[in-house]
Amino acid sequence: MLVSFLLLLFALLLLAQSLQARLRAFFQRSPPALFVAPLSLTLLFCFTAMYYRCLTSPLALLILVYTFVPTTLPYRGHTLPLSNKRKADLLDLCAILLLWLPLELSVGATLVPRPVQAVIHATAYAVAITLGLVLFLLFRSWDGMKYRLPTRAVDARNVLLGYIVSFLVLIPLGLYTSFLAPPHWPRISWTREGLSFALIFFGTALPEEILFRALIQNWFTQQLKHSWSAVVVSALIFGAAHLNNGPGALPNWRYMAIATLAGLIFGTVFLRSTSILASVAVHAGVNLTKHLFF
Repeated sequence: MLVSFLLLLFALLLLAQSLQARLRAFFQRSPPALFVAPLSLTLLFCFTAMYYRCLTSPLALLILVYTFVPTTLPYRGHTLPLSNKRKADLLDLCAILLLWLPLELSVGATLVPRPVQAVIHATAYAVAITLGLVLFLLFRSWDGMKYRLPTRAVDARNVLLGYIVSFLVLIPLGLYTSFLAPPHWPRISWTREGLSFALIFFGTALPEEILFRALIQNWFTQQLKHSWSAVVVSALIFGAAHLNNGPGALPNWRYMAIATLAGLIFGTVFLRSTSILASVAVHAGVNLTKHLFF
């Protein structure tokens, strides 16, 4: 998991806008340097696979194609003025789908022994999110990603309201549909639960919010020119992404319904806040509540 931790650390460092500005300037001066990103990420993935003794030529070729093909799509417009680079287009959506769908569909899972599939999938997910940040936050300099620290106190209010609405809406619906088990009062260890929150925040909520809000919702916002339509569409996509999740029979329509409503809440918090960390915090709070009490 060392590679995943290092990529997470890089993603957290990117919250500093000064670092973003320096890296954007670097790519402006040397656009071909963009391809250092997929090469480096491929090597890191292969290092992980080698450590777990599952690296094969087909797996190495798969990750090479997986990182380089999406990179070529944003790169094709490197000669455009910066103002045009910031405008999302159809090829950008194709690049996002090429980063997301292979993971969603578990492409290449048969190339990895079952005991290490989880750690290899987590590493691939970290590679995808990192590459997405490099392509769209740094190289394309997209507006609206809100990948920064909060700049206004309103974000804290949005987190609180988002969590309260989630609590009032998602729990009754989850119990009504039997998606949630009857609630129970856990034995709470602040150390253990603090660690659980950190793992959920950084391992689940942050990557999913980058993908579904900073990238997908942001892309639809730029295309539809109507922020609320983008929130709805991205929430439906977020819900559909949970159709293949357990527990329960697949496709899991109950999970989709719950996740779609959650996506509406997370998307609204993202829309109204100055930082992606607001929707990440609500997302992590919802997941932790389910983990603790249901």
